[in-house]
Amino acid sequence: MAAPYSPDDREKVVTKVPGELRQTLKVRCAQLSTDMQDAVTEGVQAWLANSTDLPVIDTSRGTPFATWLPSGLYGALKDQCTASGLAYNQGVAQSVQLWLDNNPVGRPRAESLTTTTRRFVVANQKGGVGKTTVAAGVAQALAERGDRVLLVDFDPQCHLTQQLGFPELPYKAVSLTHHMLGETSDDLHDLMVVVDEEAFGSRLQLLRGCTDAFLLDAKIATTRHLRVRESALERVLEPVESEFDYIVIDCPPSLGYAMDTALYYGRTRDGEEETHSGLIVPVQAEDSSANAWVLLQEQVESLKELGAVITYLGFVVNLYDARKGYVVTSSLEQWNEMVDPGVLVVVAEHKEQREAVRMKQCLLSYAPTSDQAKSMRDLVRSIA
Repeated sequence: MAAPYSPDDREKVVTKVPGELRQTLKVRCAQLSTDMQDAVTEGVQAWLANSTDLPVIDTSRGTPFATWLPSGLYGALKDQCTASGLAYNQGVAQSVQLWLDNNPVGRPRAESLTTTTRRFVVANQKGGVGKTTVAAGVAQALAERGDRVLLVDFDPQCHLTQQLGFPELPYKAVSLTHHMLGETSDDLHDLMVVVDEEAFGSRLQLLRGCTDAFLLDAKIATTRHLRVRESALERVLEPVESEFDYIVIDCPPSLGYAMDTALYYGRTRDGEEETHSGLIVPVQAEDSSANAWVLLQEQVESLKELGAVITYLGFVVNLYDARKGYVVTSSLEQWNEMVDPGVLVVVAEHKEQREAVRMKQCLLSYAPTSDQAKSMRDLVRSIA
């Protein structure tokens, strides 16, 4: 039997729904990369096909809500509302809620589990390109969709820890540095905190940073066995890998031995595909990022000479603003011409990220519908 409406021709529908319900719909559509009018259309279709009693939604404080539905679909909803003794805006509100119920943001656990933990190392030898922003955004987008994620603040400056609203570990306290140097037998979990439990459940955890990481290079340099030196970070994190689907490392702008341990941790292990883990390289559309990329390649090549297989997952062109002129636009063209690795996503420079940092909140919960949040989700979809 043909549907009594056309999916190609649409008509504008203006009704009222609770403001909270509309905001939830907007956020969920952003999380799932779904157009709001398509979501409402699916919700109305599901509502018309539903044969059970749905909970009544309080629409007494509803605010105007406009969308475009296939011609005839709203008429079918109104007819059904009349037959059921419901107000039209109640039918729309129930349709929206039904779509939300049918489209949860988190994936079922069985789908998100990987054979082995995937390891993303966010690295660039240049400071100020947005490594911390990208590392945090990737981790949040993964946790948002249902994965268990450990975000590691490996930078002595501890910007990641601070931006997420936590104090860095005290200088003389047990830290990741002590674990890597074998100077403690304490539980590594004592250094971890849950990030934004309301938004991500307990799926996103942070291993807090400490300024004593400045000491790592000098102390690792005294280690006689090169292989032991390279694997210092892996020895610490490997025992907790089974608890996470992804581990994301926010690296310092460094060429030292500590950076070697992070790059080595992101290598391809036996039995893994080359794109299973690897390096995400944030850059900006300017020349100094290109120079830093050369330095990173040289450091990676030195590890490859020792047999490590390290994959570049791709570039993230961050803080892009075409209004800055020819240097920026021409530089982006050069990055886009790169093939192996290529550009994963271009992240525009907007105020939402700066505001989230100032408020010490996660971008994807502070501004979930922002262009930058969308870019982080696009980035995750491209590599995970």
